[in-house]
Amino acid sequence: MGAGKSAVARALGEKLGTPVADLDARIAERSGCSIAEVFAREGEPEFRIRESAALRQALEDGSGVIACGGGIVLVEGNRALLSGSCRTVWLDVEIEEGARRVEPERATRPLIQDGPLAARLDQLLRERGRLYAAVAVARIDTTGRSIDEVTGLVLDTLEIRCA
Repeated sequence: MGAGKSAVARALGEKLGTPVADLDARIAERSGCSIAEVFAREGEPEFRIRESAALRQALEDGSGVIACGGGIVLVEGNRALLSGSCRTVWLDVEIEEGARRVEPERATRPLIQDGPLAARLDQLLRERGRLYAAVAVARIDTTGRSIDEVTGLVLDTLEIRCA
C-alpha cells in the first residue's frame, strides 16, 4: 500500500497506448460506492469476490495494464491468473514512505483504519510478501522515486520499448 500501483499503471497505459484497468476503481464504479463502503456493508470476503471478478473481466477485456490492490494475491485463483496471464511487477515501498503516502487517504482505506499506520502496513507486507514474490516476475522499490522513474524502471525491467 502506497507503492504507487494506480499512478504507475496510468502512466504505463499512457506510454504504451493501451487500456488500463484499475480494479479498485472498477469495483467502486460497479458497486456505486467506495471501497470502504463495500467493506463496511458487505465485508472483506465479498470485496475479494468482486476483486476476483474484476481481474477476470480486465483480462477478458484485453486491458494492457492492470492495477491490482495489494490483497489480490490472497485468493489462489487470482495468483494463478496473475502468474499465467500477466507479467506481474511487485511495486514495493519502504514502510515509512508508504505510510506517509497513504496517511492523507487513510479514512478511505479499510485495512489501515485501526492502530499505528506503519505497524499495520508492516503486518500486511509480512502476511502477503511471499505471495507477491510467488507471482511477480520482478520487484521494484518505489521509495524516493517519481512516477516517471518507476514507470521507466517497469518498462526497462520488462524489456518493453515505447515508440
